[in-house]
Amino acid sequence: MAMLSSDSLVSASHVTNGTKMMLPGSSARYRLLASPPNNVIMLEQRCSLMSCRDSNIARAMVTTTICSPTDMTYERQEMADGSSPAKTKEFANIIVGGKSGPEVKRRQEIIELFESLQGWAQENLLPYLKPVDKCWQPQDFLPDPTGEGFEEELRELRRRSRELPPEYLVCLVGDMITEEALPTYQCFLNSMEGVRDETGNSDAPWARWIRGWTAEENRHGDLLHNYLYLSGRVDMRSVQKTIHYLIAERKIDDNPYLGFIYASFQERATFISHGNTAAQAKYYGDMNLAKICGTIASDERRHEKAYHKLVEKLFEMDPNATMVCLEDMMRKRITMPARLMYDGCDDNLYEKFSLVAQRTGVYTSKDYADILEHLIKRWNVDKLAGLSSRAQQAQDYVCNLAGRIRRVEERIQGQQQKGPGMAVAFSWIFNKQLNLDDRLPR
Repeated sequence: MAMLSSDSLVSASHVTNGTKMMLPGSSARYRLLASPPNNVIMLEQRCSLMSCRDSNIARAMVTTTICSPTDMTYERQEMADGSSPAKTKEFANIIVGGKSGPEVKRRQEIIELFESLQGWAQENLLPYLKPVDKCWQPQDFLPDPTGEGFEEELRELRRRSRELPPEYLVCLVGDMITEEALPTYQCFLNSMEGVRDETGNSDAPWARWIRGWTAEENRHGDLLHNYLYLSGRVDMRSVQKTIHYLIAERKIDDNPYLGFIYASFQERATFISHGNTAAQAKYYGDMNLAKICGTIASDERRHEKAYHKLVEKLFEMDPNATMVCLEDMMRKRITMPARLMYDGCDDNLYEKFSLVAQRTGVYTSKDYADILEHLIKRWNVDKLAGLSSRAQQAQDYVCNLAGRIRRVEERIQGQQQKGPGMAVAFSWIFNKQLNLDDRLPR
């Protein structure tokens, strides 16, 4: 069976599985997806028009929502003419295995579960937020423009920053852009089932956590942005364009299980990344920048503990669903929130940034494997018993993944040692070409 949503461009009478149709205003013929494979339930199929980033031409896109008894529910988007859309939307409902067989955990059940955890969140999450009067502020680390010594302090900041190599600046800019895209992360958290604050005025513990976490995180981007601006070492307009593009990009999931697992991983990843930029700033003699990055890393560590505790609670209350969601996130390969970064000219910007971070030791595939092993140990993933067969499959995959990642890392390191350094360029540093020859401390 195929269904169209109420806002479809063609009437339901025009659509059956495999039926060709003519879209309004189009001379091309399109074909909806054929009947789904065996053992797959098609929940919905709809057709819409989308426009490409680099074109005003609207193309037909078919979105199919399916559910497999052995997999997550998801939405698959395909261009009806056979080409690929710019983005793919995925929403994973939660599979719960039981004696009666797998079933889809409905949204209402998710909402009820998180509503039941309101008191728990009050007691276990909110204490990780600091009172405003006890929080540091960006100005604590920067020259005071109202003070008599401002010009001298600014000259000293710029003098120290001249010792930072361009490869390091690329990593610092990438970290800053990730922090500056905070509005998208707040929207992401506020969109999740069971914890969303639809009015922006809720006094519920989930809403208070999201607002408080956002307020604390907001200082990170402000501080790094102001430091880089004052340093005069980077093309701030290019950097700001990248931030603009990133905030404007679509985000996808509204599943809180996936969202909080992702947040747990990312808080630790940013803790590691900022910690490494702190160590390298110290190596290059910029002790104030080292303090800046180290202070931000400390915040990330505190927030990491909160999200880790939350996912631990989900494993306690709903181990099958949480395990399957952890597998789902790891199969997608968790990437930094800035994976969608774009500066207006380089479609491979994030890949290049990741390469520099890897070669300079700021954030590596080894770190990725270390984080996964840390989470497995923190949540006792390898020791969970009594799981459904589906969740056991997920458990096996997750527990064996770190070893596979490390083997890949070893091959990468071997190739880097044998081959010449790669050359990449970034608009952030005035299109300077970088030869990655492992000069930075690791």
